[in-house]
Amino acid sequence: MPAPIELWYWPTPNGWKVSIALEEMGLPYELKPVNIGAGEQFRPEFLAISPNNRMPAIVDPDGPGGEPLSIFESGAILQYLGNKSRQFYPTDVRARAEVDQWLFWQVGGLGPMAGQTHHFRQYAPALIKDQRQIAYGVRRYTDETHRLYGVLDRRLAEREFVAGDYSIADMAIWPWILPGPQGQSIDEFPNLKAWLDRVGGREAVQRGRALGDDLRGDLGASGKDAEAARKMLFGQRGR
Repeated sequence: MPAPIELWYWPTPNGWKVSIALEEMGLPYELKPVNIGAGEQFRPEFLAISPNNRMPAIVDPDGPGGEPLSIFESGAILQYLGNKSRQFYPTDVRARAEVDQWLFWQVGGLGPMAGQTHHFRQYAPALIKDQRQIAYGVRRYTDETHRLYGVLDRRLAEREFVAGDYSIADMAIWPWILPGPQGQSIDEFPNLKAWLDRVGGREAVQRGRALGDDLRGDLGASGKDAEAARKMLFGQRGR
């Protein structure tokens, strides 16, 4: 039995991408919670494997040549796990290019834009007293997220999954489709809605999405603890 992969994780969309992949691939893993609201992402032992002080990250004790390997950045982790398990990441060059396009679309587009939408709509009201200061951010990122939902909806018009067969591209995108917090109506995007249900119906996806649900508090809540967590997360305190 190989040693489990260390999953340095907190229950967020980027964390879910990797927990879902590990569940889908059947790879043994050990959870290493990184409480980003408490500043644990700045601890030396985490920075040693994730110098950008962002989770998720993994350490594979059984890396290439039998030597340990640490990886940060969720897209790079998904590619590595796909290669390691030989699942959900095709070896054919054309098929792999399809997957990579949509993986990078998520990493470079949907994730950052939807993340900013979520921030301005959910968290900024607790950080900024004058709500007029956040109105442009809300409009800008909500509109861009709407556009990206439309791109995905059109892509899914004649296919069940974004890049042909079910792949790490679907695992990367699915956790970032959060219509409510992102100000979207999923009913506007019927193909996307059907895909969201199709992927979400997979048992491994459900297990990966549920990992660590009991760990996370509400960063949009009131109170000293929530305020301290917001300052740590969004003010980058702890350096």
